[in-house]
Amino acid sequence: MKLKVYSDRLSQPVRAVLIFCKVNGIEFEEVRVDLSKREHFSPEFSEINPMNQLPAIVDGEFKLFESHAILIYLASSYPEVADHWYPADVFKRSKIHSVLDWRHSNLRRGPVTIVQNTVLAPMFCRPFNPEGAAEGEKLLSAALSKIESFWLEGNGPFLLSANQPSIADLSLVCEIMQLELLDEADRNRLLSPYKKVQQWIENTRNATNPHFDEVHKSLKEIKEQLQK
Repeated sequence: MKLKVYSDRLSQPVRAVLIFCKVNGIEFEEVRVDLSKREHFSPEFSEINPMNQLPAIVDGEFKLFESHAILIYLASSYPEVADHWYPADVFKRSKIHSVLDWRHSNLRRGPVTIVQNTVLAPMFCRPFNPEGAAEGEKLLSAALSKIESFWLEGNGPFLLSANQPSIADLSLVCEIMQLELLDEADRNRLLSPYKKVQQWIENTRNATNPHFDEVHKSLKEIKEQLQK
């Protein structure tokens, strides 16, 4: 049975899983679950993921949710995946886990707080919340500063001084790409102080194109719909 990926491309973690599959030639069926229509709370999807979040996968009889667990499973289960995504070397692998764990309580909170309190508020029937957005900007700035000064220290073009991207690069960059929903002036204001971060985003984009741009086209489409 073909791998099924349950997705809404509005979701940052969903996009990371989709790009990973496409880059590595993993055949899959994308099953759309519309977050704006609350389809992730349907009884049918609850059988796939009782936590009612995206992404989730079904691979034969095996069901799995949480994007990092999915990325690790795919990298470990499909022989066509190159080693640099999730290295066999236990030391390199553990370092990648440290980045992924850090993301949850640091980088993850910034972009999602900003966009949910600004551009996405009408989509989910919420009021605009400037105070919430300002708090999100503080969280984002702190996370980007740490990426710039620590996770990107060294000469390699990717996280942890690596010469090729890992699942950590893909996960974190897709998180930051949520800022594409903002207007260009705000996005530049938030990212422009972090030159190494900007170059790393571009490095990850180049390493995963054309799939990176194809998957992220959805953000442009969502932004146009919101503007209308």
